[in-house]
Amino acid sequence: MNGEERRDFVRNHRTAVFGFARAADGPSMSCVYYVMDGEEILVSTMAGRAKARAVPRNPKVSLCVLDENWPPTYLLIYGDAKIEEAGGEDLMIRICELMAEQPMPDAERTNLIQLAREERRVVVRITPYATFESPPRHVYNPDDVATLTHGYGANLPWDAN
Repeated sequence: MNGEERRDFVRNHRTAVFGFARAADGPSMSCVYYVMDGEEILVSTMAGRAKARAVPRNPKVSLCVLDENWPPTYLLIYGDAKIEEAGGEDLMIRICELMAEQPMPDAERTNLIQLAREERRVVVRITPYATFESPPRHVYNPDDVATLTHGYGANLPWDAN
């Protein structure tokens, strides 16, 4: 994938594995939904969750953006993250609309705003700076093993053409 194809892949998907450095032990990962805000990626989380506590300690995060079709294709995004206290309610609505694939009725929007306040929802704003892509390989039947190849993936800056 070239740079534009990589950015389109991120724009056209909605699930990712969010990776961040823990204070102790190895890296942590969690499955998230995300939305785009221009060239930045927004993730909703609760202020008390590990993601929200880890980002101020170390803003370097990764997102493994997943294709929702089989065989699984993915694109790894490296970015600088920051936590924003404002906007958690609106982002929660956007994420729920993405999950439901339809606008939220007014009554549900009101419920989501209240839930976001109760959960102390914040925005994780990620500014991507690099991508890593490895072409998918898959075995559909035993004959595919004869042509199965593996190569190295390729890094590209986020803004590459």
